[in-house]
Amino acid sequence: MAVFRIVCPRQSYLRGAILSKRPTSSPCHRYYHSYEHEPEPPFTNAEDSILSAALNHVPSQGFTTLALTHGAEDAGYLDVSTNLFPRGPFDLINYHLVTQRLALKDRVQFPDPSVGVGAKVRALALQRLQANKEIIHQWPEALAIMALPSNMSPSIAELARLSDEIWFLAGDNSVDTSWYTKRAALSAVYSSTELFMTTDTSADHKQTELFLDRRLREVQSMGQALGSVGQWMGFTAATTINVLRSKGMRI
Repeated sequence: MAVFRIVCPRQSYLRGAILSKRPTSSPCHRYYHSYEHEPEPPFTNAEDSILSAALNHVPSQGFTTLALTHGAEDAGYLDVSTNLFPRGPFDLINYHLVTQRLALKDRVQFPDPSVGVGAKVRALALQRLQANKEIIHQWPEALAIMALPSNMSPSIAELARLSDEIWFLAGDNSVDTSWYTKRAALSAVYSSTELFMTTDTSADHKQTELFLDRRLREVQSMGQALGSVGQWMGFTAATTINVLRSKGMRI
């Protein structure tokens, strides 16, 4: 079964004999999401080897060039291989974001057909947040890097892809304007909850889970209370702007 989706893949311009150059003709393309055919891997084998090894050093060294260097060494590459990641630590952050998003479909299953879309969205969002547990103490540093002008656009694009992935895996098949409002609202909810998690000291981040539930209820109640798409879009836009401001973007 194939489902039509819009996907904006990351372009890779890594150079040299180790990594191949794989440009795309447009930043956004239309693809069929197929359950029978695996999509093209977002990273080359060398990228994956170095960046996955570098993530092991993030808990102690953060999202830094040093973590990338140790990752290259662990993967059997020369230190100079880190030059193949022109965005430096942001490439490591982006790898974490992309791989954790793609892992959702395997980590969260819904064998019970009675589970509603809303409950699925909550479970998927919570699972994605839990994937940050081991590096959450380093995440404020990552947010600061993501908020840099050169990184803001790809960061927001990846957040949009995460929101789309969650709704897709939850079984949302809306085709009207709610397709956009649902994803914009979830992006705002997820970002604010992720930010809250960086200050949560409760056991097993229980307060983060409760915060997520509150934000989801707020979005649901606002969606029911606002009478027009224009009003709903205005609410979602205001919420998103507040989130971006919290990440350091001047709006």
